[in-house]
Amino acid sequence: MTSFHRIEHLRERLHALGANERHQHRVLRLWSLALPQTSGRRQIEHFLPATLRAELPAIEADLAGLARLESQHPGEDGSARLLVKLGDGQMVETVLLPRDGVCVSTQIGCAVGCVFCMTGTTGLIRQVGSAEIVAQVALARSLRPVKKVVFMGMGEPAHNLDNVMEAIDLLGTIGNIGHKNLVFSTVGDPRVFEALPRGPVKPALALSLHTTKADLRERLLPRAPRMTPDELVAAGEAYARATDYPIQYQWTLLDGINDSEEELDGIVRLLTGKYAILNMIPFNAVEGMPYQRPSWEKAAAIARHLHRRGILTKLRQSAGQDVDGGCGQLRARAEKPARRTVPIQRGA
Repeated sequence: MTSFHRIEHLRERLHALGANERHQHRVLRLWSLALPQTSGRRQIEHFLPATLRAELPAIEADLAGLARLESQHPGEDGSARLLVKLGDGQMVETVLLPRDGVCVSTQIGCAVGCVFCMTGTTGLIRQVGSAEIVAQVALARSLRPVKKVVFMGMGEPAHNLDNVMEAIDLLGTIGNIGHKNLVFSTVGDPRVFEALPRGPVKPALALSLHTTKADLRERLLPRAPRMTPDELVAAGEAYARATDYPIQYQWTLLDGINDSEEELDGIVRLLTGKYAILNMIPFNAVEGMPYQRPSWEKAAAIARHLHRRGILTKLRQSAGQDVDGGCGQLRARAEKPARRTVPIQRGA
């Protein structure tokens, strides 16, 4: 791994080479935009100190080594799932989304252990550094335009808060991503609701809800912080009103698990009057996991039912599902880790 998998370490390296804040700003901006360090209106000979200019080729090589494309898997929906090798050889998944978006990974593995997620079967292997997160965006930008970054790939961003916030701050300032187009996705953690309002860049927020029943949520997300669905929505609503961005509530539809009339009544109770969008995503089928994807017709009927009852609901496909890339599947096929699954009873 390079010596600067965090942005602050890169800044320290640049500072040691005589770079002031304006010099650092230029290097970081061009890197995050996937542009050569010789780009820009001002020629580097007239702007950067000689000590930094001499080291630029080595710095560019190290930056490129933070996230290298291992394989690319295009989907029929215009997305592409990327298997990305980090500097130490570990793999993460990055997804090019339709309409100029990218989904980045923030951890290798995950400690939350959501029972329907392939990433959680390995546990947490290591954190992804802030520079490695931005490097995924730079890699994506080398392939197509990027105007939106969602932190919904492998890992739980709340468990890597310093690195994720450092990446968000860079992308939301010199990285040319609008604040509401930076989407922090989390199962819900009190630290998130404390940290996000304090930062210079206030991202949009996506909260993994998945059920309105506290006991079922504990079984679906066994190591998530113990926030009940009611507490999660209350904290989300406060952040939505403070930032004037709606909260995106994520709901993975598991056939016979969280698609009952009782759950739909619970959604209406929780989200009526809230500044919110409910994203319903039918489960992305995973070999060896004891859960089923409801039919598209059933999922569409649920979304229509909620719409009629006043809940803004969007039924979404998991991007690139036709290439079996969701929930860490590409990495799982490359690494072949042991799988651990805990079935939840249908109708529980």
